Formats: sequence, C-alpha cells, structure tokens
Amino acid sequence: MTLDLKIILVEPLYQGNVGSVARAMKNFGFHDLTLVNPCKLKMEARALASHAYDVLDGAKIVDTIEEALEGSDIVIATTGITGLKIDEHIRMPPYTPRELKEKFCGTNGTVAVLFGREDNGFTNEELKLSDVIVSIPTSETYPIMNLSHAVTIILYEMSQITAGENSLAEGFDLRLLYEHIDEVLDDIEYPAHKKEKTNLMFKRIFGRAQLMPREVQTLRGFLGKVQNHIK
Repeated sequence: MTLDLKIILVEPLYQGNVGSVARAMKNFGFHDLTLVNPCKLKMEARALASHAYDVLDGAKIVDTIEEALEGSDIVIATTGITGLKIDEHIRMPPYTPRELKEKFCGTNGTVAVLFGREDNGFTNEELKLSDVIVSIPTSETYPIMNLSHAVTIILYEMSQITAGENSLAEGFDLRLLYEHIDEVLDDIEYPAHKKEKTNLMFKRIFGRAQLMPREVQTLRGFLGKVQNHIK
C-alpha cells in the first residue's frame, strides 16, 4: 500500500522556484508535480532543477485548481497566515508539517498539497477547496517563507510517512457526501446565511477525521434516513 503525494503550485511567479521545487521533490523521492498557470519555464528553471529534469519536464500544466485536484482523495492547503479572526473558519485549525506526518501514517490514498502564489498566497475561495490546512511554524516577525523552502519542509515530513492498510475515502465519494449534507440543510430549512460556514465546518471536520470508504457510505445512509423521516 502506498500514499501518493501530489505537489501543486498555484500560479508560481518565478521559474527558479519551480526548478528548486522539482529538485526538492526528487531529493525526497516524489515526482508528481502539477503547475496551475505557471510562469514561463526556461533555462533558470532547468538550472535550479539540477538533476531533476525528469520531474520538471513531467510536470502537468493546467488552467485551474479544480483541474489540478482531479483524482485527489484529500486536499491539503499550505498557508502562512492563520490568525485572522474574520476568516477563522476558513484557515483554522492548522496542522504543523510534523502533525501532518503523524496524521497520515498508516493510511493509503492520493493526497494533494497545494502551495499558493509567492506574492499573495490563496484567496479564501481557493482555500475552501481544501480539506486540511497546514502551516509551518516560523518567526512572527517574518512568517512568510520562500516557496521552495516551504515545499522542502513539507516533503521532508511527508517522506517519512509509512503507508498502511487504512484506505482514504475517494475524493468523488466525499464530494457526494458534502452535497448530501447540503441537501439535508435545505430540507431542515437551515438558515441560509449560515449554510456556507456550516458546510465548510463539516468539510474541515471530515478532513481531519480522514474518513474511510465504509464510513462515508454509513454517513450517507444516515443522512438518507434523516431525509426520509423529514418527508
């Protein structure tokens, strides 16, 4: 059993960073790199990739984050900003890279790790696509790291994961579960102004829980019973 790791860079601005990420991926035995609307990749990217040309040349280039996430079971977003009260429900609670390693030991599936733009990271709407948030502990005086350095720290921790027999629920089935929850909220006439935050809360809870396939089916069966009772 294996834990497949996909590294996704969202609109990277500097080709040197992309090359350095490719090199770090090869250092730790990873190869699945996806670039969302990247900058032009020329000689600087190849120079900094060093002997990781195969990772750089094999990178998948897509137009949207949604395309990049296809086939992923769990989506992890990295952020250096976790203390903003106004969007606490979006960015919290964050894991450290070490906690992330401990969390995924013993599981198998496809895990996508999203890294945001060098200048302004992710929008809140983009962060809502993730199941789990990870933040690297840094000095409060200068918390934002260089992109390739941040990727390297995550790769170091994830490379130590020992996969196991516990299979993660497929991303497709999780999306069906979230849609089912949304239907139930409508059925019970849940306040419209609270729905988005509540849906995201469920997504964060289930992301932390690392649901297994049978658990997803059980939850959907329970929700179906609730709907039948309401009707």
